[in-house]
Amino acid sequence: MSNQVSDESAINPTPIILEGIVRQRCVTAMYNRTRMVLAPHILYTRGGSLYMDAAVVSRDFVIPREEKFGTYKLDGLKGLSITDRQFRISPLFLPESEKYDGQTLMKVEPEAAVA
Repeated sequence: MSNQVSDESAINPTPIILEGIVRQRCVTAMYNRTRMVLAPHILYTRGGSLYMDAAVVSRDFVIPREEKFGTYKLDGLKGLSITDRQFRISPLFLPESEKYDGQTLMKVEPEAAVA
């Protein structure tokens, strides 16, 4: 059989997060021993590390009572995978925030701009 522990740690999370952002699809992952379903909105760098800001869809299969938006270090996401579940851009996402200045690799874009 294969050695899944080393296989999982060798998976590069960046393409999965980028696909989630571009296609507006949720991702699943373990983060701090918690099973998460996240809606990735932006991928950026800070202090030489990659981070994702995402809306929390569920934590350990429980949907939050109010919308939550968090920052996740990509190194901390384990067992990451893309889902078929689509998401809408969260009103809590502030793409103009100065923490993203010059650091953004990819962010969600509104599907259609009104002319």
